Amino acid sequence: MKVADAMTPGAELVTVSLPGSRDDVLEYLQERTFSSVPVLGSDGEQFRGLVSRDDLIENPDEDDLALLMREVPTIEPDATLHELATLMREEGARRVPVVDGDSDGTLAGIITITDVMRAIARGNIEADTQIGAICHDDINATYEGTPLPVAEREIGLANVPYTIALDDEGEMSGVLTEADIVDVARVVDGEEDTGASMAGDDEDWKWESIKSVGNRYISTRNVEFPIKPVSTFMTEDVVSISRSKTAQDAAKLMINNDIEQIPVLGGGELGGVVRDTHLLEAV
Repeated sequence: MKVADAMTPGAELVTVSLPGSRDDVLEYLQERTFSSVPVLGSDGEQFRGLVSRDDLIENPDEDDLALLMREVPTIEPDATLHELATLMREEGARRVPVVDGDSDGTLAGIITITDVMRAIARGNIEADTQIGAICHDDINATYEGTPLPVAEREIGLANVPYTIALDDEGEMSGVLTEADIVDVARVVDGEEDTGASMAGDDEDWKWESIKSVGNRYISTRNVEFPIKPVSTFMTEDVVSISRSKTAQDAAKLMINNDIEQIPVLGGGELGGVVRDTHLLEAV
């Protein structure tokens, strides 16, 4: 199966163009629940980079679209999904822009890990590897009473897009994802004090006896999160899977439930997590 057969064509993509701002992307990530938005040049055709929800979370003070976007690996339409899966594993990419090799970087489409999951779920790619062989035993977890801004920071430090919420008994009570966090994020305007604009009489570096008459401020834009516990935003009805199921079984669950990771249970106990990126190992 070719990339062109599974990708979303460029004509159907929502894109933003340079120059632009954080607000241009945040609207799409929140209102349309996208995970990333392609950035095009001022001509509206040449691919320049991607801005994802990760980029917004990791750079809360940045407003310039050109500084928020990042360069990512690309692939051509006639490549196979096996080649794509290898590229995604090696580069740690969740989405790969498809660039027409016969043009000057024109965006032909984009293919995501969700498109690969659909192909696995439909049987277009053989993936009968058992979950126990590809899931990770390391689990990112947090207390369900943790304030959301703290949980957001913890997810960022752990470098994973989720956290398993634990109740007072240490049992799994829900799952919080980056998508949940971005959904309630808001951009706020403020001012940052840069300090006195002039030296005071008692400051050693003063050149003249001129007192400071005020401070200078610069406008800032930040992303803020509600100061409420994780339990307010987490998904309580958690989809789980056993270690004996296959990668295809997991792909079907992910597609049907619109999720990117599934807790793995063994004997009724939480024993790991399988993410969509782990399923690439079965391709």
